[in-house]
Amino acid sequence: MKTMTCRQLGGPCEHPHTGETADDVIKAQDRHLREAVRAGDTSHQQAHEDMKGRWRRPVRALGWYRDAKKAFADLPSAG
Repeated sequence: MKTMTCRQLGGPCEHPHTGETADDVIKAQDRHLREAVRAGDTSHQQAHEDMKGRWRRPVRALGWYRDAKKAFADLPSAG
């Protein structure tokens, strides 16, 4: 298990996301951004828009995805 924060994934806060894989953490970040914006947290609005843009343009977003996966791989395992 490894942990990355919302900020490490491009968001505005230190909310931790823990998962076995980078994809687990990225999906948790996507849920976090959606929930924060739905709850009225405007500080997460830009990151939420960026996230939606990544899923609409996956080829262009590949660089962000590779960077996130590398950052996850470089983290020490918890435990």
